[in-house]
Amino acid sequence: MRLPPEEQAMSVTVAPTISTAHCSERLAALSREVLQTLRRGIEKESLRVRPDATLATTPHPAALGSALKHPRITPDFSESQPELITGVHTSAESCLQELTEIHQIVYRAIGDELLWASSMPCRLPAESEIPIGRYGTSNIGRMKTVYRIGLSHRYGRRMQTISGIHYNFSLPDARSNDDYFALIRNFRRNGWLLLYLFGASPAVCSSFVDGRDHRLDKLSEDTFYLPYATSLRMGRLGYQSDAQSSLAVSYNDLHSYATSLEEALTKPYRAYEKIGIRKGDDYRQLGTTLLQMENEFYGTIRPKRVIKPGERPLHALRDRGVEYVEVRLMDLDPFVPIGITAGTLRFLDTFLLHCILCDSAPDDPDELAAVIENKLRVAQRGREPGLTLVREGDEVPLAEWAGEVLGDCEPIAAALDRAKGGHLHRDALKAAASALADPDSTPSARVLRATQRDYGNSFVKFALARSRKHREEIMALPLALEVAERFARLAEESIDEQKRIEAEDRMSFEAFRQLYLAPIRLAE
Repeated sequence: MRLPPEEQAMSVTVAPTISTAHCSERLAALSREVLQTLRRGIEKESLRVRPDATLATTPHPAALGSALKHPRITPDFSESQPELITGVHTSAESCLQELTEIHQIVYRAIGDELLWASSMPCRLPAESEIPIGRYGTSNIGRMKTVYRIGLSHRYGRRMQTISGIHYNFSLPDARSNDDYFALIRNFRRNGWLLLYLFGASPAVCSSFVDGRDHRLDKLSEDTFYLPYATSLRMGRLGYQSDAQSSLAVSYNDLHSYATSLEEALTKPYRAYEKIGIRKGDDYRQLGTTLLQMENEFYGTIRPKRVIKPGERPLHALRDRGVEYVEVRLMDLDPFVPIGITAGTLRFLDTFLLHCILCDSAPDDPDELAAVIENKLRVAQRGREPGLTLVREGDEVPLAEWAGEVLGDCEPIAAALDRAKGGHLHRDALKAAASALADPDSTPSARVLRATQRDYGNSFVKFALARSRKHREEIMALPLALEVAERFARLAEESIDEQKRIEAEDRMSFEAFRQLYLAPIRLAE
């Protein structure tokens, strides 16, 4: 599949290396209704910060309801890290409209605090002063907190303050597990392209790397960076785990994926046994296995399923199959008040359709290693002239490979535009081609340029200025009465639901913990 002649000028040479004949056939088989009603949702993390760019250590605002049961707003790792969660939407516009409304509600609840505009954190206090999320006194609420305490012992609290956007995606027609795992394999092969196009974290505050062997260049007294980095969040300083690097998770099918995770969830890990589960009456982690829970598994994309109350996510996958995929490598866009644009969503939809429609060979250990290597190269050196990536044992120029993927995506963008009317998906693809041709136009390059030119080489000053501007723009938007009343109702209902759960608890937390973690609850 190639760009039409009038658009080839903005593309590099297109020479697909995967079979696209089957992709074209599968694309043609998709109905107009399916293309019109792709399903997506967003989970956006941010940090609450004070006006001086230091972390706000105040509790999760009471006006936002129950941290445990509010369906749209909850603390992520930290009390200071609200996660904003949209529902499922069949259009990019409605998804971003809801995300905007949630921002309006949050800003009105946090006083003079700001939502940090960048994925990499603000000025951080000492590790012990970063507050961990609290979810009440129920067993399920305590479990969520103890899980986070375990993360703090295993990886440190600073790493957990990194924020991003998770993009949940599915097709409205029934898809098999094999279809979604094919999507995941292709996404992992080509996901580095999203880091190049949308990565926006090339610099960090010095407080984040204090005392660490970071191997970054110094830009100023409060800022470290790498000159060609796209997303330090996804590099060696971000969500990496030496312990999890021992996991060779195969994505060839649900069975192999589930078997890999089950072992990590049930087999003790020596370093975590040394931490222990309790010290006196205080819990230090949920368990001593490599993963305390399924969500601890770090990956750029995960198969997901909506779970029933108390159900283990892995059991839900095995029992009822994959329902959607969760894309986890998107940085916050610091130039946008809500962290992501409609154009980015349209590109993601096009790219994810490409991943599910095109042939997807089984993975193997060599390819799994190459996937990790390519991600790190692009995260840390993505805009470096002449950068190459590993493909089938060979070194391939990033620009060449990226051009092939964008060329393969063009008919998909055209089909989406025919189904929806207009040219917005093709516009998103053209913008990606332009960014490939001009690395200085990428978000990561723009962040560095603004930091150096306008903010005295200070990442903190840049991000603080963007955070203030975002607050002003969101607060200037009219808040519909219906929206305000709906969120007030959600807050009240969530508090009532948390109280009900706490009142009905009869089991000790230790008994609850052991029952929840019982290996039998992971079984098919």
